[in-house]
Amino acid sequence: MQSLLTQAALSAASGSVVGFSLGLVGGGGSILAVPLLVYVVGVSDPHVAIGTSAIAVAINAGANLGTHARGGNVKWRCATTFAVAGVAGAYIGSTLGKIMDGQRLLALFAVLMIVVGGLMLRNRAHVGNSTVSLSKENLPKLIVSGVAVGVLSGFFGIGGGFLIVPALMLATGMPMLNAVGSSLVSVTAFGLTTATNYALSGLIDWQIAVLFIAGGIFGGLIGARLAKSLDSHRGALTFVFAGLIFAVAVYILFRYLSPT
Repeated sequence: MQSLLTQAALSAASGSVVGFSLGLVGGGGSILAVPLLVYVVGVSDPHVAIGTSAIAVAINAGANLGTHARGGNVKWRCATTFAVAGVAGAYIGSTLGKIMDGQRLLALFAVLMIVVGGLMLRNRAHVGNSTVSLSKENLPKLIVSGVAVGVLSGFFGIGGGFLIVPALMLATGMPMLNAVGSSLVSVTAFGLTTATNYALSGLIDWQIAVLFIAGGIFGGLIGARLAKSLDSHRGALTFVFAGLIFAVAVYILFRYLSPT
């Protein structure tokens, strides 16, 4: 059993890693937060880890959104349309996720991560159109993909950035840096929706959440600056994004399949 001081330090340190990921690639917040809370911080109930990560990631994403917005990386109309479409889906998904076995939920989560990481690597040379805006052509795609990603986001208790980024790129053709910045609108909205649902069931550890958020704000500032630098190298940001997903997915599956 970890001491309260040790747990507090691990919570803040883990939060900084999550914030860095959100600032760097617009995703990876919850795919890192949930395993960090379970395996590093020591939260024993996966559902509490999911609920706690949802509120922490949502607030950290909001802070990182400000950084990306100041850099001109957010396509607001596209991002808002996607986020609004996904909120209802996130509520439905989170309701279903609460009634499923926690360990099985983590394992399914890891499989989904591997699939998405593979799709991102397949399209890593994508450049995109930085002048893209909301139009009659991309509006239906944004709505449909927003609802679908919202359901998955809520079901797995994640902000959904690692799903939102490729979905935005596919629906609109925007470059990855714009998708990273724009995704944070949805990460914030989906995370708050999921967190509210879990909070109503008492599945959030508020003390850990506060420490996670504090560490995440610091890490996010560093991650957003690095994202701008990596964007000048074609495919580099996508490669980092996919590599992060694969690493965490393999770790979760290893823990799930290993004998206790």
